[in-house]
Amino acid sequence: MANHKSALKRIRRNEAVKLRNKVQHKATRNAIKKLKDLSAKKEATKLLPSVVSMLDKLVKNNIIHANKAANLKSKLTKQVSSL
Repeated sequence: MANHKSALKRIRRNEAVKLRNKVQHKATRNAIKKLKDLSAKKEATKLLPSVVSMLDKLVKNNIIHANKAANLKSKLTKQVSSL
């Protein structure tokens, strides 16, 4: 167990940050699934920028790796354009 005040605070803060990261990551994954399930090009084109923005935010906060986001954006863009 931690003996210092700052260590206890760090433990509490890490839990809060972990929970926030988890929520953001799950929301992005759900948006990606929703985009993949769409069959109408107009709706998919409308949703794509928001999903790309969510991925960029995850990269900025070091929740996912930049290359993973780039791969996902590429695949999603390719899929939307092929509709």
